[in-house]
Amino acid sequence: MLRACLIAAALTVLPSLAAAQSPPAPSSPTKSCADAEHGQFDFWVGRWTVTPTGADKAVAESLIEKVYGCGVRENWMPKNHQDGGSLSIYVPAEKGWRQTWIDASGSYVDFKGGWDGRAMALTGEWPLPNGQPNRVRMIYTKNPDGSVRQVGQASTDGGKTWKPSFDFTYRRAD
Repeated sequence: MLRACLIAAALTVLPSLAAAQSPPAPSSPTKSCADAEHGQFDFWVGRWTVTPTGADKAVAESLIEKVYGCGVRENWMPKNHQDGGSLSIYVPAEKGWRQTWIDASGSYVDFKGGWDGRAMALTGEWPLPNGQPNRVRMIYTKNPDGSVRQVGQASTDGGKTWKPSFDFTYRRAD
């Protein structure tokens, strides 16, 4: 009799324990990412060989992927092994783009910006090693041959003046 009661109790409790350990069902997105704004950065998606603009020697490889139909993820693999990456997404409430960058040196930068009809421009605060303020602007443009040009500029006076910091061309490797 005791054994029958224990089996009945186990059969009652075990299904609820199993249900408690099951992962929750994935939630449906509240808004589709199929709108035009979420596709503004798609020209950058692909596997790329990166060179300084006007040069032939590669300085990096970069894999840019569309993620979840909403965002763009970069895996930056430079020849100097200072790897990094970014995650970018259009934020409807801000009517603009956000990009978060992290790298092997421990750097973290939050960029904001958007599409102006011909290029994607993102700006963020990236302090210099001595702590001096440093605003960074990156401009991504699709070239007629399908390559992408990424121009970097820096400002130490809050954006009053800008100096070139890098100029890369991404050529399809795939």
